[in-house]
Amino acid sequence: MKTLKTLGLSIIAFAVFAAASISNDTDKNEKHDHVGDIVALAVQTDALSTLVAAVQAAGLVETLQSEGPFTVFAPTNEAFAALPEGTLESLLLEENREMLIQILTYHVVPGKVMSTDLSDGMSAETVQGSSITINLSNYGVTVDGASVVQADVEASNGVVHVIDAVILPQQETQSSY
Repeated sequence: MKTLKTLGLSIIAFAVFAAASISNDTDKNEKHDHVGDIVALAVQTDALSTLVAAVQAAGLVETLQSEGPFTVFAPTNEAFAALPEGTLESLLLEENREMLIQILTYHVVPGKVMSTDLSDGMSAETVQGSSITINLSNYGVTVDGASVVQADVEASNGVVHVIDAVILPQQETQSSY
């Protein structure tokens, strides 16, 4: 059943991606008036495919497709690959779903927070319940030590800031995986 659910979500994600690709091919320079939700945006972004798989495994697709608004600090595929060996695979197992939910919701802040709204040392409470710390410097913006590599990617239900590391809630440690 789990395999069928995952397969079904993958097929839906692929269909959304294919439709977006066809739409983008019609006029790559045209600005689209209809921006998709956070999940559609992530599906359309190759560098976020691992995040999409994690969101599907955690059962958070519908939540991140809801009205929001949300601010998502989205780790790249490389960020997930940098986790200790076996960590990602372990987190994607059904028996670790609750831990995966805790980690993913730690990357989400209620409301739409644009980069211009950020200040050095700012603390923001996440959907998970813990707070993240945002730092600004001449080198850029960091969120709990992860660098923002692309900011202010707007979606219909919020904004995505792409980051170069998976951030973990304080009570979670790598030895938990």
